[in-house]
Amino acid sequence: MDGEIGAFVEAFPRFLIWTTSAGLMLLVASTIYVLLTPWKELALVKGGNASAGLALAGAITGLAIPIASTLASSVSLLDLLIWGVIALLLQLIVYRLVDVVLRDLPRRIEDDQAGAAIVLIAAKLSSALILAAGLWDPALQRF
Repeated sequence: MDGEIGAFVEAFPRFLIWTTSAGLMLLVASTIYVLLTPWKELALVKGGNASAGLALAGAITGLAIPIASTLASSVSLLDLLIWGVIALLLQLIVYRLVDVVLRDLPRRIEDDQAGAAIVLIAAKLSSALILAAGLWDPALQRF
């Protein structure tokens, strides 16, 4: 039993630091995303716009997936930070690509067009899953 307790005592501070860092990274990346998109997600959500809520949920989840994957595979906090920044950049690029394809995505979201929000969510989650899978290192045989 001393082995398990010793392992816990040794690992718990690292767990707290890394998990807190990943959570803060998600918060910062989500905030930056909200500030850089042309519509005001939170105001629209507070006003009852479901499409804005869906689009924001897709963005946050799309950021969380690669950050979680990086948390599981990083060898340093700097590694975690670098891939978190890449996840944010990828989400902004995906937003722009969907905007090009659907034409005037901000207006569509503001007009509560669920179809546009659903396509945006699918693009964000798909790209996040691909990025997360790309973070897997077969040489280490782990995520």
